[in-house]
Amino acid sequence: MSRFEELNAGDVLVGQVVKVLPFGAFVSIADDAHGLLHGETDRQVGSSVTVRILEIDRERNRASLTLA
Repeated sequence: MSRFEELNAGDVLVGQVVKVLPFGAFVSIADDAHGLLHGETDRQVGSSVTVRILEIDRERNRASLTLA
């Protein structure tokens, strides 16, 4: 897995679901960051998912994701 500062909007990668909440799933996208896959509440913790990065917030080490 890469480091967060190496990622950019538009990148497609495979991440692992680490938490599911009523508004979406958090996906591990880098060694040091998670992204939110908004609206995807039917995912299982630990499952792999292919995502595309929509937006990056480098200050908070977070990203907005969509299914790829």
